Amino acid sequence: MNKEDQKTVNRKMKILDYAKEIGNVSKACRYFGISRETFYEWKRSFSKKGTEGLVNKKPGLVPGSCPWRIQGEVEEKILYLRKTYHFGPQRISWYLERYHGLKIKGVYSVLKRNGLNMLPASERKRSIPSKFTRYEKQTPGHHVQIDVKFLVFKNSAGKNIKRFQYTAIDDASRIRALKIYKKHNQECAVQFVDYVIKKFSFRIMMIRTDNDHEFQAKFHWHVEDMGIKHVYIKPGTPRLNGKVERSHRTDENEFYQLLEYKDDVDLEAKLSEWEKFYNLHRPHGAFKGMTPFEVLRKKLA
Repeated sequence: MNKEDQKTVNRKMKILDYAKEIGNVSKACRYFGISRETFYEWKRSFSKKGTEGLVNKKPGLVPGSCPWRIQGEVEEKILYLRKTYHFGPQRISWYLERYHGLKIKGVYSVLKRNGLNMLPASERKRSIPSKFTRYEKQTPGHHVQIDVKFLVFKNSAGKNIKRFQYTAIDDASRIRALKIYKKHNQECAVQFVDYVIKKFSFRIMMIRTDNDHEFQAKFHWHVEDMGIKHVYIKPGTPRLNGKVERSHRTDENEFYQLLEYKDDVDLEAKLSEWEKFYNLHRPHGAFKGMTPFEVLRKKLA
């Protein structure tokens, strides 16, 4: 077995062992960016032939084929990340390099060849009108945005279950705090801001929210009493809380669409896991592939 084949076998064994260790195939596939079908194909091959069954097949070249074309296994990872998370070419490259040690060029060509170079209409980026100015604070805690994401699940009986995700995001580092509540009121908002203060490892100087009922007098004066300035955005200007709004779209694409609701305990545990992944491991487009935690550590150094 040559060096390249051994490297491939080691990578596949790492994924098979990881799935066995955590006892969750779906989570392992999501973490390593492969499909469940591929995982079980590898598992069957390993059961029949051992490590030899994990060596990539090397079919002969056919007329018109390209010897430097991206390997099928890597191409499958690219397509999986695109279909599942709607990652763009740049984030796919960051992800593969960070978690698989693969420096890949030509991701866009793979997407185009497979008819996936265009995102669904609902996911395409919208340009920001030139009259609006982007802003970004440089000091962690200088400006924290808080908002609520409305959620609807179906339980085992098919009944709609409403829940509310309270979200806080630091403008400078994009570190986030997430919490699920059964109600949508000021009491929950107060509990959440207390959680955020304990969660963030830096002093919060200002919190910005919209004008909804959960952020009114009781919440406002609780924040002010904590020595934190509370500012409302102007009505009809959600762009002023744009970072938390955009992060909710990421939650929908990369977390909730993969979630099967069972109960609140399961939901809270999975959201906590997603919060950790977002902060510590997910390459962020605003920071050229660095994670929010890496940016926070750099800014606090």
